[in-house]
Amino acid sequence: MGGKQDESGGHQEVDSESGHAHGDSSTTHDGSEVNAFVQNDNSSINIFLKDKAGNPIDELEVNHERKLHLIIVDEQLQKYYHVHPERTGEGEFTIENNLPDGFYKAFIDIKPKNFTYKVEPVPFIVGNPSDATHGHELNPDTNFSKTVDEESVTLKVSSFKAGEPVTLSFDLDQTNLTSYLGAMGHVVILDEYGKEFLHVHPSNDNEPIFETTFDKPGIYKIWAEFKQNGTVRAFPFVIEIKK
Repeated sequence: MGGKQDESGGHQEVDSESGHAHGDSSTTHDGSEVNAFVQNDNSSINIFLKDKAGNPIDELEVNHERKLHLIIVDEQLQKYYHVHPERTGEGEFTIENNLPDGFYKAFIDIKPKNFTYKVEPVPFIVGNPSDATHGHELNPDTNFSKTVDEESVTLKVSSFKAGEPVTLSFDLDQTNLTSYLGAMGHVVILDEYGKEFLHVHPSNDNEPIFETTFDKPGIYKIWAEFKQNGTVRAFPFVIEIKK
């Protein structure tokens, strides 16, 4: 599997010890014409895309150099993975499963042709995690400067008010900042319950500035991904949006 962001904020390779996964899960949404299924075992994570009649959906638009972006977080929103499974069949994608035991949520970010789709969390379990891993309270950051692998990033938020356009600006060393998946950075945002998903791209091609809107007040976790000196790092932030 690809990059991981743990509690320390590092965007690292997942260790080689495979967790044991089981079961399959799916998600649907009233406004979505696509059902996304996740099936996992001790060696792989498999994704199946189907329409309401159960037919595979295989025509996907390329979105930032990939047809499918898979975001995985643990239930406590402390571990973060942004990976890109390979197509293995019609409407089927697979990636190696190196996740440690735990409760996870998958967010399958796609743009199906001729179908409406909304990204929704698909929960799944790896191995036999302890119930103690359930529940984790997010606390808003008081310091919006983060350092990972000696690289520092400072977040500036234009507004903390729900329903208003918000600009997320990141101050970082751009000397060795290069394009990653067709953009100067990527931002993934989840609410504290791991339900509301936003995948935001820069508003222009030259600066790490992102624009979005938070529809509801609450606490949100932000992962900002940048490629510097050939290495992709994810910088985690927690903010509170108010009424």
